[in-house]
Amino acid sequence: MYTGVNIKPMTARNAYHHGDLRNALIAAAADLAAQGGPQAVTIRAAARAAGVTPTAAYRHFSGQEALLRAAKKHSLDQMGEVMRRRLASLPAEPDPAKAAMNRMEAIGRGYVEFALSQPGLFRTAFVAGVKKGTPDFAGPDGPHEMLVNGVDELIKLGFVGEEYRSGSEFGAWSLVHGLSLLMLEGPLAGIPIEEREAVVDQTINTFVRSFWTARALNQQRE
Repeated sequence: MYTGVNIKPMTARNAYHHGDLRNALIAAAADLAAQGGPQAVTIRAAARAAGVTPTAAYRHFSGQEALLRAAKKHSLDQMGEVMRRRLASLPAEPDPAKAAMNRMEAIGRGYVEFALSQPGLFRTAFVAGVKKGTPDFAGPDGPHEMLVNGVDELIKLGFVGEEYRSGSEFGAWSLVHGLSLLMLEGPLAGIPIEEREAVVDQTINTFVRSFWTARALNQQRE
């Protein structure tokens, strides 16, 4: 369920052979991040993977932080791709409320899927210590925008009161992020795959039920 996700569009050497060293270095940085997390992303290692000298790499990136910033953006882009893939796989649902809730569930499951299948990229997406100018979780088609749009849709459909709109997406975000960390480096790390999937299902289902309960209470007040 959460394995075998292939999200790497181009290898470092293939990019370089196409005459685009900058993208070759970003591809190399993404490979390094996928294998060893953000701490593995260095100019020297990326240059070696791309088959060039560090001097050549410095013509495109001022240093390790600039390269890590690019790797972080790549990681967030790939997270968004997995979430969009989940959305695209949803069956048609004529009921607007059920359809909206299905979309929220899909992006949550996509988030966890990305974290568990690509832990190095997941950690890179949220690496700390990169200075101002780092691409954040936002973006026109990024994970945060998908979440905000999902919450806005639920508010319009009566799942959440407008008075609770401010910051309400962070509750949903915290749930899937916390679950991901528990499974990557917390007490749930290393549990059997069947048990892991059951925990994900139970957590997501609890989240979904809470929204349906909130909607029912809102309708009773009306």
